[in-house]
Amino acid sequence: MKILLNKTSLSKSLGPFNDIGFVPTMGSIHEGHLSLIKRSNQVCSKTIVSIFINPKQFNSKKDFKKYPKNIENDVKILNKTKKVDFVYIPKFNDVFKSKNKPIVKLNKKDKILCAKFRQGHFEGVLDVMDKLTNIVKPTKIFMGNKDYQQLFLVKKYLKKKYNTDVVGCKIIRGKNKVALSSRNYLLSKTNLILASKIVKKLINVKKNIKIKKNKNKYLSTIKDDLQKQFKIKIEYLEFREINNLKLSNVINKSKIFVAYYLNGVRLIDNL
Repeated sequence: MKILLNKTSLSKSLGPFNDIGFVPTMGSIHEGHLSLIKRSNQVCSKTIVSIFINPKQFNSKKDFKKYPKNIENDVKILNKTKKVDFVYIPKFNDVFKSKNKPIVKLNKKDKILCAKFRQGHFEGVLDVMDKLTNIVKPTKIFMGNKDYQQLFLVKKYLKKKYNTDVVGCKIIRGKNKVALSSRNYLLSKTNLILASKIVKKLINVKKNIKIKKNKNKYLSTIKDDLQKQFKIKIEYLEFREINNLKLSNVINKSKIFVAYYLNGVRLIDNL
């Protein structure tokens, strides 16, 4: 595994290869990331992982500061897998020319779910994915389905600019059914138990929603119940189509999308 600290060394190292799988991360590597690496290994001859905590996608400086960071441990984990060929760990100036806000603009119809509550977040995500894709020039990019709206927007945005296939990969969950996320490192054991209870409730809701006529009206009632029962703040709990993220009332090709705060930590999921 070769560590690349700037785009000059990256260009030299990746130059000889034309079948590159790319796994972009913000570090705090977990089994979810490792599953993306495994998928890349299955279909690409070389795999590169980036570790870059992008300040432009945080709509809160406080959130950026408390985001879990342990690059030394991340490198050890990646090296131990024996499945990563390159790790790209750039500085801010290697990715961006300035600290100005992204010029990327979301369409009005895309300002739903997380985009409604995290102003500027996806503009920052799309900006950094544009920059990283231009630097790495991968054949395929592997991203998890847990951040489904992110995957949806990145696919749509990059498709217009690059000959790169963005591959969505299944959500990896712990034994407690909680979707793996770097933010889980910020949760106490007590809050992880609570998160487990919440997701198990939502799994039951997913079973029951099949027989409900007005599915989003049903979820509105569930949202109120969950907030009272677990004393949490839920930003959204909605049933939407996976192909266009429009509100849905049919089971086929639709999912429950949720975002909530647990002791100040924002968690998202889809089922």
